[in-house]
Amino acid sequence: MSRGGTLRRLAVHEARSMAGLVRWVARRRTGVAAGEREWAYAAGQAAVVYGLTFVCVVETVGVSVLLADHPVPHAVMLAVDVYTVLMMLGFQATAVTRPHVLGADALLVRAGARMEIRVPLEAIVSVRHELRSAHDGKGGDGTVAMAVGGQTSVTLELAEPVVAVGLSGRRDTVRTVHFHADDARGAVAAVRAAVRERAAALETAAAGETAAVRPE
Repeated sequence: MSRGGTLRRLAVHEARSMAGLVRWVARRRTGVAAGEREWAYAAGQAAVVYGLTFVCVVETVGVSVLLADHPVPHAVMLAVDVYTVLMMLGFQATAVTRPHVLGADALLVRAGARMEIRVPLEAIVSVRHELRSAHDGKGGDGTVAMAVGGQTSVTLELAEPVVAVGLSGRRDTVRTVHFHADDARGAVAAVRAAVRERAAALETAAAGETAAVRPE
């Protein structure tokens, strides 16, 4: 992707972070339709994010005091520090307001505003609870890890590849997806049930189509 395209995606990411702050305050979620189930994953990173935010606030106060007699540098550093604090909170806000979503035909796996993967239920071969130490990114073997707090807790194995689009806009095809959910066991049980229901629905539809075209 060109440098201009990358900058545009970074700008969109920051805009989503700010929008996430608004939704967070309003206690709203995005991309969750009526009847769909959602799973949170932000708790695993909350302590680290809030700790770093506190450090940034302390630094903002300290720098503000040191530069109190220098109006221009004071104003510049205050703007930078406040923006940094907002971005830290926005990082957590997007994780809270953009949960994983299980619909009737697909599982939407998210990592805040950084990455989103739509996985058709019929493509899921297996789903299991599996604690792994990981970092965000794609491996060289068709896997992608969407880590929270340096770990993932759910593993999806797919029959066919899906597309993972990262923050830079790079598109990769993956067959194994590792992600985190606060209630990993509950998410695994629900996805398994949804996969079975989807398979049954597709079989029923196929049987109906066969009966409709069967000659008299």
